[in-house]
Formats: sequence, C-alpha cells, structure tokens
Amino acid sequence: MNKKLTNKAVYISTTEPNSGKSIISLGLMQLLLGKAAKVGYFRPIIDDIEPGEIDNHINTVISYFNLDLKFEDAYAFKRSEVIKKKNENKDDEIIGTIIDKFKAVEDRFDFVLVEGSSFIGEGAIIEFDINVLIAKNLGVPAIILASGIGKTLDELVGNLHMAYDSFKDKGVEVLSVIANKVNPKNLKLIVDNLEKDLPSSIIANAIPLNPKLSNPSIKEIVDALDAKVLFGEAYINNQAGNFSVGAMQLRNYLTHLKENALVITPGDRADIILGALQANLSDNYPSLSGIVLTGGLTPEESIIKLIEGLSDIVPIISAPRGTYNVTNQIGEIKSQIYAENTEKIITSIKEFEKHVKSEELVERLITFETKGVTPRMFQYNLLKEAKSNKKHIVLPEGLDERVLRATKQLIDLDAVEITLLGDKKLIEEKLLNLDLNLDLSSVTIINPIDSAKFKEYSETLYELRKHKNVNLAMAQDLMEDVSYYGTMMVHKGDADGMVSGAVHTTQHTIRPALQFIKTKPETSIVSSVFFMCLEDRVSVYGDCAINPNPTAEQLSEIAISSAKTSIAFGIDPKIAMLSYSSGTSGVGEDVEKVRAATELIKVKSPELKVEGPIQYDAAVDMRVGKTKLPNSEVAGQANVFIFPDLNTGNNTYKAVQRETKALAIGPIIQGLNKPVNDLSRGCTTDDIFNTVIVTVIQAQDF
Repeated sequence: MNKKLTNKAVYISTTEPNSGKSIISLGLMQLLLGKAAKVGYFRPIIDDIEPGEIDNHINTVISYFNLDLKFEDAYAFKRSEVIKKKNENKDDEIIGTIIDKFKAVEDRFDFVLVEGSSFIGEGAIIEFDINVLIAKNLGVPAIILASGIGKTLDELVGNLHMAYDSFKDKGVEVLSVIANKVNPKNLKLIVDNLEKDLPSSIIANAIPLNPKLSNPSIKEIVDALDAKVLFGEAYINNQAGNFSVGAMQLRNYLTHLKENALVITPGDRADIILGALQANLSDNYPSLSGIVLTGGLTPEESIIKLIEGLSDIVPIISAPRGTYNVTNQIGEIKSQIYAENTEKIITSIKEFEKHVKSEELVERLITFETKGVTPRMFQYNLLKEAKSNKKHIVLPEGLDERVLRATKQLIDLDAVEITLLGDKKLIEEKLLNLDLNLDLSSVTIINPIDSAKFKEYSETLYELRKHKNVNLAMAQDLMEDVSYYGTMMVHKGDADGMVSGAVHTTQHTIRPALQFIKTKPETSIVSSVFFMCLEDRVSVYGDCAINPNPTAEQLSEIAISSAKTSIAFGIDPKIAMLSYSSGTSGVGEDVEKVRAATELIKVKSPELKVEGPIQYDAAVDMRVGKTKLPNSEVAGQANVFIFPDLNTGNNTYKAVQRETKALAIGPIIQGLNKPVNDLSRGCTTDDIFNTVIVTVIQAQDF
C-alpha cells in the first residue's frame, strides 16, 4: 500500500431509490484498489431474492473486481428478514448480526466498501434511518448520494444538506456528498451551492446524467418483457439507445433512426425488420442496438432466412404483448449495472474518475480516524479480544441463577475457561430446575472444603497473614469462604481472574484481594470504573464503587488509573475532573480539591488530556464547553469522568443507567496485581457476562 490505512471502511448511503449508487461503488472500488492490496465489499441489507439466486450488486462487484469473497459472507440480512425482526422488536439482534458479519469481512481485507440499502419495496420509508444507525454502529464515515432527477437546485442541495445533518446528529462523520444524475450544464453551479452550505471539510461532487447508464440493455428488456431471444443472443448486453415504434412506412421510419436505436415493431412487419437490419449495415445510417418484435408474432420462414444473413450483431427478441404495452414497459425499466455488462461498468468508473475529486476523497478516506466507539462495537471488540487469548476465570457464586446463565453463554461462545465454586450436586439440581442445558464437562466445579488444594491454600493464607495475628485454624475457617478461596486461586495462578458480588457485598469481594493480592507497585489506591454504554458512545465513570471521599492525591491516581484502563480497552482518554464549577469560577474546599488533583495529573502524567474542575454539561456539550472553557481540548468531548466522591459517582452512574437505559459494565477494579472484579447485587446475567469478558482482557496483561 502507498499509505497505512488508518480508517478501514466507508459507508455509501443514498437519500432515495434509483440514485445511481452503483457508479459510486464501482468508482470507489477501482480507486481504493490503487491504494490497498485487498479491498472487500459488504452490504448490510440486500433485496429479497429467490432461493439459489444471488444479489446483483454483490455479484457485479465480486465478479468484476475478482474479490476473494463468498456471496453469503458479503451481506447480513435480506429485506424481509429485517422487517420481520423489527416487527418483533429485535433491533439489537439486527445491529449485532450486521456488526459480526462486517467485522468478519474487515478482518480479511485492508479496506471495506459498505453499500447501504436501496429503498425498494416494503420498509423503504424507514431505510434512511436504518442506514444512519448502521453506519454509526460500524463506526465508519459516510458518503451520501442523492439523485438530481425531478428536483430543482434548491431541492437537491436541501436534500443533501438534510441528509448530512441527520448523519452528523447521530455522530456519523460525513466525508463527501454527491449529487448524481444532474444536468451536465449545472455541474459547477450545484457544487458551488453545496460547498456554500456545507462545512469546508465535506467534499462536494456532482455527476451528470449519462444516457448510457440510464438506458436499459437488451438483456434487461428481455427480462422485463418476458421475451424470447430469436437472434443475436451473444449481443444481448448491447445498450439500448433511443427507441421508436416502426408503424409507418419504411421510407419514413428510416429517417427517425438514431445511434444505438432500439426498433420496436410488430412481428409481422417484415419490411421494417429487414429495412432496419439493412440500415444497420449501411454507412449512411446509425447502428442499431436491437429489434423488439411485438404481439408474440414472428416472421415467416422465408423472411427468417433473410434475417439470418443480416443479424449477426443485432439481437432480435419477441415479446408476447402488443406494441403499445411493450413500448410503455420498456420506458419504465430502471436500468441496473450487472456483472456481464462490462461496457456499463467501465463507463461508470470513467464517469466517477472524471467528475469526483478522487485524490482528495481517497486522502480523506485513508487518513480519517474514527472518534469514539459505539456500545455495540465496544462489546464486539471486547468479545473478540477475549476469545483471542482465552483465560481462566473463577466465579465463587456458583449457585446463583444469573451466574449459571452467564456461564452457559460464555461457554457456548468459547470465550473463557470457568471454574464455579459450590457443591456440585446442588449446582446440578439448580441447572435441572432452571432447565438450563449447561454441559458440566465444559466447566470445573470446586467445593472449597472438599478441594484437594484446601490445605495448601489455608497454609498459604496463614503465611501471608500471620503478621496480622491470623493462625492456621483461622486461615482454614477463612478458606471455607468462597471469596477467599476464589481469590487464593487467582493469587496462586490456578485462575487468571475472579468475578464475584452477585450475592456478596463489595467489601466481602474486595477484602481478600486487598489482603494478599495487593496493589500494583506504582499504585497506592484501588479504585473502580464503569464502562457506560450510552446510545451513541462509551464513557468511563470513576470512582463509583470503592472510595467514599478521596483526597486530591487519591483523585489524581484514580484519574490516571482510569485513563490506563480506557487505553487498554481502546478508548483514547479525555479526562473531565468533575465539580460544581468550571475553570476558575468556583471557590470552596471541594472545588479546590478537584483543582489540586488536576494539577497533580498534569505533573504525574503530562501526556494525558485533562480538564478540571469542570461541570458535567461543559464536559459533554461542545457548545457549553466552548462557552465556559474556550481553549480546552477536553471540554465538550470528554469520555473519562472522574467524580469528586463516591456519593456523587454512585448516584450519577445509577441515574444515567436507569434513565437512559444505558448498559453499565462494572465496577471494574483497577490497581490490583491481578484482576478481581465486583458485581452489584442487582446485576443481570448480561452484567455478569460483560464483567467476565472484561476480566479476561485484564488478565491478558498479567
């Protein structure tokens, strides 16, 4: 490659049907293949097709560019499948499957061209919003396309501007807007008006209406008319030009022929048929693209013999309907580009190269960096990362229903090795009562008191805690506790991490870890964060679970630890040190503590982007942030939020979680030598699943 591809995909979306999306897909594919060794192609939603058929768009791109991609891997859903799932309120399943299929393609290619849906048939009214949602969740920038047919200049420009606003409002970056099928005389005028109304970073383009691309081929006419090919089948990909009905006398009709003319005439008009074929051979008349015989009539045998000597390069087809109906049907055909029609493909690529600012666009594509990560993509990346290097996690609360359900999901996905603590017989009975088909041969079940390592663990605990007046008998009593036993498994390397707290308090879960796993050498305080998966972004909240009233020094360490956690999970930290005032406006002990903590962060970790004290609205709202802190590189775009105390943090995360239906993953404990994570006693199965996945990823760094 000429350059390292920072961005790996682009989403092509239209505002309406028949916008000419193929010209953009083909042109971009040709352009990108000059910059990347392997370019993939993906369509989240395709039109419904019959069993055994393949989607025309996918077939065209894969065939022409010889992509190493199977048809079934190049799309996620058929249109009817999406409508059915939406009616069943399964939007999450739709997005989840699309992400899975897209990422599978992305993993195999240097760059992926994603082509949105086509606004045809049932469900078209909601397709624009679906395309915006898909682009957002894939985390890729968009190119927006609109057709100029039937629109005034103001309508066309307004249409593209509204589409741009819709994408931006959902956090999708737009690289380019393209007005397609416009009057060639108005190209510059349209581009000038688009550039006037849109930000300077948006590349505005206009492509003229090209009759070669809008006119159907003879093959498309055959399919639309259910016609029969009589002669010249090798040339049915000829592009039809102007079509006219041969109903007048031949001497008059010949004067109406134009280049690539399509002749429509009743099948018994031998004079028109033979005269048109002779004109095709003559240097004095234009070439024909084909002849359509109507009424289901075919010429007599003697005429057919004459035709056979004249029709080597002119396809002749027979349509069952009358001339009037056939002419109307041909006029209504919406021509498409398909794999065999290489003339149209080449024309499309040339039109793209001629009228689109290609070099500027490819530069934006290559250097674009996605800002933030969506919750869906975040969860996908977590699972993928966990599966890339499986770890062994112990779950002390083996009898809890939520723990067992999460265990089954994790085992089914082959994401982790799990040990459950508890009585095996009781766990088996619980699974039977829940009708939960968990294969117990795939997990390890340990009852601490009956464990072969109970004595060894007790003696280890005694050695570690005897300076605190813990004798062997006390150590044995403690080791019967599942929290102590699970933590000792992690300490001894018999498990890579532990997740507990579904039925135990935070103190019960964390105390053993503090006693003998202890904190990292560079860390003096254990803290926690939540990954808050909001509608369109993932934020990090800390500390919302452990430290009631941290000092300025402790706050600074919590922030630095939270930044490290963010980086480990693919989030570029922009830290907001929250308070009831922003900048220098506030005074008081609480705000001074936050101000001091911010200064300490700048000294300890000068590479971090941090702002404080700052109010929450100034941290997340760009308009408010620029008003209150105009020179800040964090205000309005913070993604790591450090609360001044536990009361504020805990209440805020729960309020946001409940009111916005956000998924809160955590608390994730940071600062320990080995990963031990706590759960809320009100946690769900999904909470446990996600926390185990996070713990696996933490364990990969030890």
